[in-house]
Amino acid sequence: MTTIAAPGPLAGRRVLVIEDEYFLADDIARTLTSLGARIVGPFGDLDEASEIVDRDIAIDAAIVDVNLRREMVFPLARVLRARNVPFVFTTGYDRSSIEAEFQDVELWGKPLDIAAMARQLTGMIKRI
Repeated sequence: MTTIAAPGPLAGRRVLVIEDEYFLADDIARTLTSLGARIVGPFGDLDEASEIVDRDIAIDAAIVDVNLRREMVFPLARVLRARNVPFVFTTGYDRSSIEAEFQDVELWGKPLDIAAMARQLTGMIKRI
């Protein structure tokens, strides 16, 4: 479930990856691992992801697909927010699909620019 990576700008940081597109999830995980992140997941199912988040394990940041197999992730996003876990949404939809309470959350459109995603996430985590 957790992958330990080599030292890098995200060394020791745990990043939760919630994405139901297998190849995209794999690309995200590999890229972040190459930067030293410890990947929690990836999870492509809302119930699985919720179970992990409910366990109260250490999570430094999360990348969250808005729509997992036709289920919106906003209940999970509320839990992440309550735990003060910074997160970003990924989606092929526009901002109007995001519930009002999450309009402040950064939205990364698909298809993702993986290199840009890695830079932005690194910056976000370093500000913690």
